[in-house]
Amino acid sequence: MSTESADSDNELRERITNFLRRNFPQIQMHGGSAAISHLDRETGEVHVQLGGACSGCGISPMTIQAIKTRMVKEIPEINEVHADTGMGHGADGDLGGTSGMSPSFPGETSDSDSDEGPQAPF
Repeated sequence: MSTESADSDNELRERITNFLRRNFPQIQMHGGSAAISHLDRETGEVHVQLGGACSGCGISPMTIQAIKTRMVKEIPEINEVHADTGMGHGADGDLGGTSGMSPSFPGETSDSDSDEGPQAPF
């Protein structure tokens, strides 16, 4: 990578970081963090990792959607934004709803007709 290309990548990375700070101060105010995990200037793709309190936060899917919508409008070099909270739900705030699987709980069995709820795992 040439020095000019590296400088250009660093400048774009700085603009993305400033965008996140300016548009989403609530991430830091609520104990979360946002970091660029991958940037591909050629394709215009950026991967943003939300961490800290964002992992497991009920509104993180809305935050992710807002980041994805606003960033491509505000930063012309960015064509696609991928974001993940690191909670194992998949990228882009996908909570796994398209897999056809319903959530399960420890001790729960699917072949029981009882409506008593899940059994304790101990």
